Amino acid sequence: GLQTCRKAIQSGKYDICILDEVNIAIHMGLLDVESVVELVKSRPTDVEMVLTGRYAPQEILDLADLITEMKEIRHPYQKGIPAREGIER
Repeated sequence: GLQTCRKAIQSGKYDICILDEVNIAIHMGLLDVESVVELVKSRPTDVEMVLTGRYAPQEILDLADLITEMKEIRHPYQKGIPAREGIER
């Protein structure tokens, strides 16, 4: 995943890279924070990066220009709707 993102942002074809739920992956030990920090620091200056997910480590927060905290107001689970492929799983 990170190698694919690295190649994409270095290719010059993209101006944004979204690492969806990367903070959860770090929290669960699937990725190490140093690899993600290095990726963010090495990106071209014209490439925006969006890192999502709960439990963002301080190292990621320290790099961020914008930090948004979302609050759930309503969720399909509350109506008994199961997780949808490509959305919640």
